[in-house]
Amino acid sequence: MNKTITTANPLGTESIGKLAVRYAVPSVISLVVNSLYNMVDQVFIGQGVGYLGNAATNIIMPMTLILMAVAMMFGNGASAFMSLHLGKSEPEKAARGVGNMITLTIGSGIFFLILFEIFLEPLCWLFGARGEVTSYAMDYGRIIVLGFPVFVIGVGFGNIIRADGRPKASMAGMLIGCAANMILDPLFIFVFHWGVKGAAWATIIGQFLNAAFYIVCLYRLQSVHPKRRDFIPDKSTAGRIISLGMSSFFTQIAGTVVITLQNNLLVKYGAKSVYGADIPMAALGITMKTSQLITSIAMGIVSGVQPILGYNYGSRQYDRVKQTFKISLMTCTAIMTAALIVFQVFPETIINLFGQESELYMEFAVKCFRIYLLACFMIPFGMVIGIFYQAIGKPVPSMILSLSRQVIFLIPAMLILSTFMGVDGILWAGPVSDTLSGVISLIVLRTDWRKIFA
Repeated sequence: MNKTITTANPLGTESIGKLAVRYAVPSVISLVVNSLYNMVDQVFIGQGVGYLGNAATNIIMPMTLILMAVAMMFGNGASAFMSLHLGKSEPEKAARGVGNMITLTIGSGIFFLILFEIFLEPLCWLFGARGEVTSYAMDYGRIIVLGFPVFVIGVGFGNIIRADGRPKASMAGMLIGCAANMILDPLFIFVFHWGVKGAAWATIIGQFLNAAFYIVCLYRLQSVHPKRRDFIPDKSTAGRIISLGMSSFFTQIAGTVVITLQNNLLVKYGAKSVYGADIPMAALGITMKTSQLITSIAMGIVSGVQPILGYNYGSRQYDRVKQTFKISLMTCTAIMTAALIVFQVFPETIINLFGQESELYMEFAVKCFRIYLLACFMIPFGMVIGIFYQAIGKPVPSMILSLSRQVIFLIPAMLILSTFMGVDGILWAGPVSDTLSGVISLIVLRTDWRKIFA
């Protein structure tokens, strides 16, 4: 029976190259568009409000990452769950996973909306807001959290739509939301003069349109058909989804911890430098979001091929799994190497997109790009290997490798290097952690490779 299903499903029969392009390209576009939500806000806020507005969005970013962590845990976990069970010819279990994911994802969005509205001010302080930046952060944050219930739909549901064999539909939803955001941002900021509030409303409206499109897509799933009982959270199913998505969750939560610590260290050591407290936080925030835009291309590739990895591993077609893994790793590494060259050669051009500021601001922003992103070509090793373990149903090594870059290496590096080098030490922590996590990921995979396919 497994053989029949494998033959009928193109994930198990079509050439890996064609499948990779068909699944990865829409996934790349989807994640790049998602990153553009943040980038577009930063560009228009920088031009219309100034660097204090950009610093404010960096304060709110950890709250968004917390919710994204939860939504990605449910979405990526359910996608892996679905692909593995379809590969094993178990569509009813796959449908139960989809139903559970929908209920858990929407419920989490409502929960965090209430939580963050109540505790927004102390959270802004915790994430580094001081002085003038605080009022901008409160104005932006009060509105952004209102969109959390629709934001989680955009983050989580796209994975299921891709695993259903419709990567173009997943991409279309993201494009609709981004197009609305890009049109409304300049209208609300420059025409209506709403400042950071306008950027927040533009983002929410885009997220709502994205969510509405995905909900329609879920009514038309092709490979699974969840019944009403499947939407009632089941302990066993929910637990397996969470375990499979745990690496995605901890990766995003680690990002929240990193940004929180980083913001506070930048304020502390920036105040002791010629740059002051606000310039380092704004400049590094722009650097990270620019980096995330490029990294999302690599993440889109590996997220796109995840159903291919999971299905073929579930149906024991190991040669196809190995081929898919190698293609994704080589492609992602090439992309990040090209990005490294751009970051080193053209930092001023990128920085000017976010507004013209003082010479001190430009000086520090250039240092951010050239130092913090110096080893970005090593990022794909940890990323691709971590998602690979997730796709084949091994969440523990996936979670450990996903945590290594930000928690195991980056946080200690920031604390140690900033003690000796001040604000520059925070920048040098980036290449140190990227290099170490990439090397560790390669060592783990090399040790485990034969056992995986035994």
